[in-house]
Amino acid sequence: MGRLIVLEGTDGSGKATQSKLLLERLQKEGVDCLPLTFPRYGEPSCAPVELYLSGKLGARPGDVNAYAASSFYAVDRYCSYKQSWGGFYERGGVLIADRYTTSNAVHQASKLPRAERKAFLDWLFGYEYGLLGLPEPTAVFYLDVPIELTERMMRRREAETGGAADIHERDEAYLRACRETGEQLVADYGWQYVDCSRDGSMRRVEDIHEEIYKRARALLRRPDRIGD
Repeated sequence: MGRLIVLEGTDGSGKATQSKLLLERLQKEGVDCLPLTFPRYGEPSCAPVELYLSGKLGARPGDVNAYAASSFYAVDRYCSYKQSWGGFYERGGVLIADRYTTSNAVHQASKLPRAERKAFLDWLFGYEYGLLGLPEPTAVFYLDVPIELTERMMRRREAETGGAADIHERDEAYLRACRETGEQLVADYGWQYVDCSRDGSMRRVEDIHEEIYKRARALLRRPDRIGD
């Protein structure tokens, strides 16, 4: 089987940028790797996710319960595995993913009372990795940014692009709960923590990339290609 490195984190933490940089650097070094991005907006299997995020199933994240919303994302992931990358992974390829099942863990567990989260996470990982047969990550890098900084960046992005925030992005209390849940998942599941800010500002993209890259090299354990 192959290996799967996941870039997870708070909204606005640079997951897409960092996954792209890591992929390109590994490819230049001869590593057989491909990118993954979830959700797969525009694909038929992503339609329920788009309905959910647009607010057409409820104006607030909690209007769709954690189990239902997780199922939307899981179906999209399963279809992508069957349609595009399952064979590559099974032949030993390396996948660099911008979000994965881990996003369900962060965003959906946050809707539940603390006492119910462990049971939900057991169900979620058992469902996606067990019943659906999706691969478990080799490593998860959790990119963390304080909510105050996230809010400033998202509002600036909206002003620059004219795009509208989804129901997750416009609910500050929900984003705070997600960050809290993410920190707990790092502690409980051994995710790799990456602090993306210093003194109220974002660290340089290149500095964050270098930190992730060095850790990824060690985790992949391919000294003939990517190690010293």
